[in-house]
Amino acid sequence: MSDFFSSGWSIFIAAATVGGLIACVVLLIIASRRQVMANDNTTGHVWDEDLRELNNPLPLWWMGLFVLTIVFSGIYLALYPGLGSEAGKLGWTSLGEHAADTAQSRATMAPVYAAFADKTPEQLAKDPQAHGIGERLFANNCAQCHGADAKGSKGFPNLTDSDWLWGGEVEAITQTIAQGRNGMMPPMAAAVGTSEDVRNVAHYVMSLSGSAHNPLYAQLGKPKFTACAACHGMGGKGNPALGAPNLSDKVWLHGWGEAAIVAMVNNGKHNVMPAHGERLTPEQIRVLAAYVWSLSQSQGVAAAR
Repeated sequence: MSDFFSSGWSIFIAAATVGGLIACVVLLIIASRRQVMANDNTTGHVWDEDLRELNNPLPLWWMGLFVLTIVFSGIYLALYPGLGSEAGKLGWTSLGEHAADTAQSRATMAPVYAAFADKTPEQLAKDPQAHGIGERLFANNCAQCHGADAKGSKGFPNLTDSDWLWGGEVEAITQTIAQGRNGMMPPMAAAVGTSEDVRNVAHYVMSLSGSAHNPLYAQLGKPKFTACAACHGMGGKGNPALGAPNLSDKVWLHGWGEAAIVAMVNNGKHNVMPAHGERLTPEQIRVLAAYVWSLSQSQGVAAAR
């Protein structure tokens, strides 16, 4: 995309903007120099035999507003960025404005977060004020992927259950929010063997969770599963340190069944949780992590609030 947005676009935008202003000035000059006929001030258009279109000059108030608009546009383009890549004399940018607003907002909220500094994550989860702030942080930063109810969807983890790829402890959640996660399942078809071997492995994987499967295929696929055991373990219990899913439960993030598992083995999967460490302050991440942790806990947390 960086090749598409070249400096030529900046020149095009600047030329279009200046050309539009020049066209307005030319139109204004032409309109101001038009001579009105003393005897017949019509355009020659006649309707219903006696309705004639007049050719009156533009009202002075309209001409004045037109001139002011052009002058204002010129001053604005000199002060603010409007001519392509030109920064403007004031050096104003939307990014700078956003940074100033963010700094002001954080300064306003600093005393609130300071009151949470000595509380443990468990205490934050039970604190009504901290819970409310965490809920709003979640709605603004997490709900787009995980849903307003945090139950996720295909490809986006459910945060209300106890199935966590990278661990469900507060420390792991904090690291996930701050640094993000990069989940990679490499294509394993070549390591497993033939297409029949991949199919058999898929049925063996389904057997681990007690799902419907072909017992014969599953038996044939068990020896081939050794290619997958390096990450998922021999029993398919997964490995939180690697983000390798537990294949022995019935929680399937990217789809369930033979076709979904075969596609995963053949094509692999790359899933990314973006980092929020630069977007949120450490205090915000701490409160948000406690809120997310509370979603997967028993009703005791809600009762304590």
